[in-house]
Amino acid sequence: MRNKTDTTTPRGATTAQPRDFRATRFYAALTRALAPRGLSPEDLCDLDDAAARRLLAEYGAMFLAVEGVRLPAVLVFASEAEVERFQREARPRAATIKGVTFELQGAALDALLAAREEALSAGLELTPRDGAEAARRTYADTLRLWDSRVRPALEHWAGERRVEPAEAERLQKLAPDEQLAEVLRLEERGVFFSKDFSKSILHSVAAPGASQHLAMLAFDVAEFTDARVRETMARRGWFQTVLSDLPHFTFLGVREKDLPDLGLRRVAGCGQTFWVPDLE
Repeated sequence: MRNKTDTTTPRGATTAQPRDFRATRFYAALTRALAPRGLSPEDLCDLDDAAARRLLAEYGAMFLAVEGVRLPAVLVFASEAEVERFQREARPRAATIKGVTFELQGAALDALLAAREEALSAGLELTPRDGAEAARRTYADTLRLWDSRVRPALEHWAGERRVEPAEAERLQKLAPDEQLAEVLRLEERGVFFSKDFSKSILHSVAAPGASQHLAMLAFDVAEFTDARVRETMARRGWFQTVLSDLPHFTFLGVREKDLPDLGLRRVAGCGQTFWVPDLE
């Protein structure tokens, strides 16, 4: 997800969670999509855990991708070794654009390069944002990016006396999964952990091990403000699926008109269109 900059969204905007996650359109579509792979939503994560449900609601669109891509068997990777094993088995391919070399899964890369060729033919550019991290990332990358939000936010809120200094120090030392749960609880009280402290951390950076970039099915586009570039990406199966993460596109490999049947709903925000899990 995002790595260096945030953009403005309504304060505290989140993907709302329903009372019964298993009764949603997204859960039904996800169950159908995972079945050919021998998986179920319950295999991905513990749906009785509030933090896990939140991560699935925020990032779960990736698991609706076409069968031609390899999907993780879990929602959150627990270690660098798990990520390295998955990425090796997914057999990524590399490409270089404007001197930046990056890696994606084969089907995602083919679609991206086709989108770039289409953009160039229309006199547009389509390039990676913030270097190689626009595509494949490592588990260590997700830890670093997460900490780049958590540490400054704890210092800020401790200074504002919204979090006691001793509590901030305790939270900083927690394991990633424990820290995530604590951060989300604080955000319920309006203590936000995005870069500008105005919205959820999950709309600013992915939780450690949860980034779609680890699956090599995400790409951050430098020209994300150009509607023509976004439309070109969509024609090649790349969509914005994470609210507020404006440069971030997810490879699903399907037609835009089919997204509602896949359990996604259209949400407008920041002048752009996001396709997010339908939790109604």
